[in-house]
Amino acid sequence: MNEKPPMELLLLADPSRELVQEYIRRGTCFVAEKKGQIIGVYVLLPTRPQTVELVNIAVMPSHQGKGIGKKLLKHTIQTAKSMGYKTMEVGTGNSSIGQLAFYQKCGFRMIGIDFDFFTRHYSEAIFENGIQCRDMIRLSRDL
Repeated sequence: MNEKPPMELLLLADPSRELVQEYIRRGTCFVAEKKGQIIGVYVLLPTRPQTVELVNIAVMPSHQGKGIGKKLLKHTIQTAKSMGYKTMEVGTGNSSIGQLAFYQKCGFRMIGIDFDFFTRHYSEAIFENGIQCRDMIRLSRDL
């Protein structure tokens, strides 16, 4: 993508501007548009041979709850397959209950926990669903 990435939308899924800028530089950013307006975004980052990580996926709040996230995730899988990847990984916070359910419904399985990831890499505490986000739950699926 030669255009400027939709930073405010990316920051909905990851509050660290520094981390977002870092993985955008190394990955590939895709956008979903409706009537010329960007309504969704995702970033794929190659990690290991034949493996790609979905490091960010976000939908504009005004368009959430309409199936766009699921369509975007299906597009990430198709895109990664067409690029020759065999495995897709994703990580989300221990407090991200909705996202954990979403990824599992889409065929991802939990493969590990990166303990204290969010307390190590984010300067401010993150809370979701009344739970402090401390650990990165890692998920994976075959493509």
